[in-house]
Amino acid sequence: MAVIAMWKCDRDNSMFDNKKEADAHDRMLELGEHFSHLLEQVIPQVDEQAAEEFGLILARNKELIIQACKGKPEVISEIELEDKKVTQLSASR
Repeated sequence: MAVIAMWKCDRDNSMFDNKKEADAHDRMLELGEHFSHLLEQVIPQVDEQAAEEFGLILARNKELIIQACKGKPEVISEIELEDKKVTQLSASR
């Protein structure tokens, strides 16, 4: 029987077959958590789930966010909303 090394992310229990990917995923989740907390501080009445989803969208698309902050705001339109809930939330506003 072969043994396969796997890495588990503490934050969401995702499994990865190499440490580099697991660490990158963990850093992305940590960034998303910080974005969520910031949103909750700025808009205290925001729903916790919505804040978490928004934080993860920003974290998953950090390279586009960085480009937008460096003078290319049009790249924000390239952000893909992966969750239908997020798409529905943004459409209803």
